[in-house]
Amino acid sequence: MSKLKKIPVIDISWDAEGILIERNNRFLGTVDIPDCDLKNVMVHIRDPGRLENILYPGNKLLLKKRNGKNRKTNWELIAARVKNEWILVNSGYHHMIARYIIENDMIPSIGKIEKVMSEKRFGDSRLDFLILNHDGSKIWTEVKGCTMAEKNTALFPDAVTSRGKRHIEELIRIVEMGDRALLLILIFRPESKCFAPNNIIDPEFSRSFELATNKGVLVHPVILKYENGTIYYLSEIPLCK
Repeated sequence: MSKLKKIPVIDISWDAEGILIERNNRFLGTVDIPDCDLKNVMVHIRDPGRLENILYPGNKLLLKKRNGKNRKTNWELIAARVKNEWILVNSGYHHMIARYIIENDMIPSIGKIEKVMSEKRFGDSRLDFLILNHDGSKIWTEVKGCTMAEKNTALFPDAVTSRGKRHIEELIRIVEMGDRALLLILIFRPESKCFAPNNIIDPEFSRSFELATNKGVLVHPVILKYENGTIYYLSEIPLCK
């Protein structure tokens, strides 16, 4: 993977390294920040996944200082260390990353884009993008972030996701109604060689995913690397056989 050409996508800065003491709940963690001589500091975690193999006591983190009157914390988690890589664990950047990939023609199957609109409602869901092409076609697009990998296989989800299953079912409905549908999977584990739905953790999502691929929903898993404060696009990888 290191021999692939890296394409810079967006810059994501950080202010200090930290060490995780405890993940208090889905959105809060307690950390020590030796760089600032701070202990037992609360940080905001903007990733609802379990992240059990990433966010564990003693692991190294990258943190961003945040200010605001209505904030409960002054720090936000950006990335965590896995082996020799910093892994982005902040879903607040997913939309920007996905938009860059779409608008810069990194997914040729989309075609010639005329307009990209964010957060468009379809049925009971609000999907991430609606892409309008010059030929008049519409491509409804949902984005998922993947931080779990086992034996070079990227896996999603890492926790049961009824919301994710509903999004997949909406994409299937879109295809059945005659429009195009795309599932863009942002994989932040550069060692991954292929992608698979996580049947062990969420078999219902996996069944919906398999049905979606059979119905013609486009699935594009792409590998991204966080290095020196920049997210890089590396490549697209196939679905596991």
